[in-house]
Amino acid sequence: MGFMDWGMKNRLSRILKPQTGRTVMLAVDHGYFLGPTSRLENLEATIRPLLPYADSLMLTRGALRTSVDAGADVPIVLRVSGGTSIVGPNLADEGITTSFEEAIRLNVAAVALSVFIGSEHEHQTLLSLADLVNEGETFGIPVLAVTAVGKELEKRDARYLALACRIAAEIGAHIVKTYYCEGFEKVVEGCPVPVVIAGGPKLESELDALQLAYDAISRGAAGVDMGRNIWQSDFPVPMIRAVREIVHNNVKPDEAHDLFVDLKEAAKK
Repeated sequence: MGFMDWGMKNRLSRILKPQTGRTVMLAVDHGYFLGPTSRLENLEATIRPLLPYADSLMLTRGALRTSVDAGADVPIVLRVSGGTSIVGPNLADEGITTSFEEAIRLNVAAVALSVFIGSEHEHQTLLSLADLVNEGETFGIPVLAVTAVGKELEKRDARYLALACRIAAEIGAHIVKTYYCEGFEKVVEGCPVPVVIAGGPKLESELDALQLAYDAISRGAAGVDMGRNIWQSDFPVPMIRAVREIVHNNVKPDEAHDLFVDLKEAAKK
């Protein structure tokens, strides 16, 4: 980060904690294309108990204004792309929905958008990334690029994700969010900026999600940006606390799951 101005470094250090160089991001931006998905119907009720354990919160301006206490001490990663929905013809046909002036007014730590490499809308989403990076460098605000695959989940292999992450970094993204895959270390090796992993759809069990986090961290990820595998758990607070132990303390999945079970049992009392 030596080439960055102080403001950029400071904002990144609020997301990637200096003690570990890692982050537990909480993704609650799903409504911008999925609507009121399961257990995210009441945003404020879902977010509030998780805030003390999140290193940053990823969401849209509407969600931020309506559902997060302005006194909350949590860095905001603002989703600024959209314009499509799950019922529309093409999730990749995104544009910029929020101005940089608004992001500054909302005092965000970073802005985020999706890029769709290999889709018919690759060009427009990459140029949107370039525009955001240009403005981000002007105002000292980092840009997170999400290597989205839309509905084409079969694209989640190392060759494709390494390509997508490297292109995003080459255009100037300061952090890249992508999926975990077999050979993930190759994705990280080829990307010169920090890589965080998406949690993806809800997995069968909490242990599966903890194993995903551990595998990604042990192969070079700088953190996780989990959503459904935390707030769709029956016990979301124990889950995010268990994830934190893996990310920041290198705890093994079985140990983290034991913590989850202990906290879950305590929550029942």
